[in-house]
Amino acid sequence: MTEIRLYVEGGGDRSDGRALIREGFGDFLDSARRLARRRRIRWSVTACGGRNAAFDAFKDALESHPEAFIVLLVDSESPVTGNPWEHLRTRDQWDPPGVPDEHCHLMVQMVEAWLVADPDVLAKYYGQGFHRNSLPRRDDVEAIPKDQLLQSLGRATADTKKKGYAKIRHCADLLGLLNQDRVRQRAHHCDLLFKTLEARIRE
Repeated sequence: MTEIRLYVEGGGDRSDGRALIREGFGDFLDSARRLARRRRIRWSVTACGGRNAAFDAFKDALESHPEAFIVLLVDSESPVTGNPWEHLRTRDQWDPPGVPDEHCHLMVQMVEAWLVADPDVLAKYYGQGFHRNSLPRRDDVEAIPKDQLLQSLGRATADTKKKGYAKIRHCADLLGLLNQDRVRQRAHHCDLLFKTLEARIRE
């Protein structure tokens, strides 16, 4: 394995939005990125916009980069009870491409769960007027329904200078600021992503 390539959902339809999300995920995953580079393993993150586009790009990469470890990273959009390919087959009617589960990772139930896992970063980023008590208090952020995540972020940020949560711009910024260990403690599937990447790099 000479390269790791991640294909992630997010960034919208514009290239500048996708560039922001690519940078945000790169920063959040920086410990794995640095480990890969120390082992002389190439590393890239591609933000693909919609989830279907991410899946298509992932499948293309499996064919065009056989020497690489290819990873798909998308929102689960709902609770996850089985393995990731089973979840996506049921929810999105995607046919698994015949690679193991380690190639498929989910943000449960959406990337915003990772953001609320670190309220200290949110409070510092949004500053005066941020209502921390509006955030869900569950230790397991993956159990928070996606609608509740977005509504709570909206309430928490409505009275700040940023006047609410802007999904692409703010998400990209916050991903680069999050405390990785804190998020991993509160989001099992996020922790699994890091463990998978680290294990493949160390092989």
